[in-house]
Amino acid sequence: MNVTTLSVMQAIRERRTIRDFNGEPMNKEAVMELLNEAIWAPYHSAKEPWRFILFMEDGRRRFADAVLKTYTKEMLEQYGERAMQGYCQLAQAHLLVVIEAAPRQKTFEDAFSAASALIQNLQLIAWERKIGVVWKTNDYNYDQRFLQSVGVNPGERVVGTLHLGYFNEDKIPRPKKRKPAEELLTYIDSI
Repeated sequence: MNVTTLSVMQAIRERRTIRDFNGEPMNKEAVMELLNEAIWAPYHSAKEPWRFILFMEDGRRRFADAVLKTYTKEMLEQYGERAMQGYCQLAQAHLLVVIEAAPRQKTFEDAFSAASALIQNLQLIAWERKIGVVWKTNDYNYDQRFLQSVGVNPGERVVGTLHLGYFNEDKIPRPKKRKPAEELLTYIDSI
């Protein structure tokens, strides 16, 4: 593997959400390497709170069909063909990060937060390896037709659907402006 190592700060500042994939093939090993690094996210439970469902190669069609089941007739007519091309040709992998929908609020929030940290780890590592990622929390992540079609079990929740693929560097989006932390900080220094 030929990887240029970025500093953590550099990766945080330079990483962008990539929605425009170029269709260059990716292998399962590349995704597994990302996951095996990303799982070092912190978690508070006795066991890791996440599991993954990965769609690649011909499996991308199953993912795309599951998404399209959630579209209205109008949406299918307007976006269906473009969605199929994006899901089945351009993006090379679709990864669902799934947790248990724990009945206890704290347990659920701990798991959700840990899975979110894992997703951020994955995005940063992917960026370092010149793999683009878009983290989706679309309505289909809550639609029973989609969930059943992709293998999410009853009592589980999708934290995010990640679309992965290679991209052309001339199409990297510009950074969004950030407010300085001082503008968002409430500082308390006395009783």
